[in-house]
Amino acid sequence: MAFKGVRYRVIKALKEGTYQHAARGGIEDKNALMTGDISPEQLITIIGRCNGTHHESSEHHEFKGIEVHILKRDGWYIKFYFVDPDTIFISVHPSR
Repeated sequence: MAFKGVRYRVIKALKEGTYQHAARGGIEDKNALMTGDISPEQLITIIGRCNGTHHESSEHHEFKGIEVHILKRDGWYIKFYFVDPDTIFISVHPSR
């Protein structure tokens, strides 16, 4: 999926609330969206400022055929993937 489609789809999910959080260790440190340290609206603003240079992707390490997207912008690291009809956030945290 091209970057503009990724950006559109993740913003749409945040606006509509059609997203989930991946279960993982250290979730309180790795997912500020889940803990409420950043709101969906704040995240939309950051993602809206992204362009293709802020995006990278690779295949999920466990689920073959699933593309994982990483956005790095404004000091934030945002990692997610799509599984219809939801967006699954793996990490949303300040960059280290």
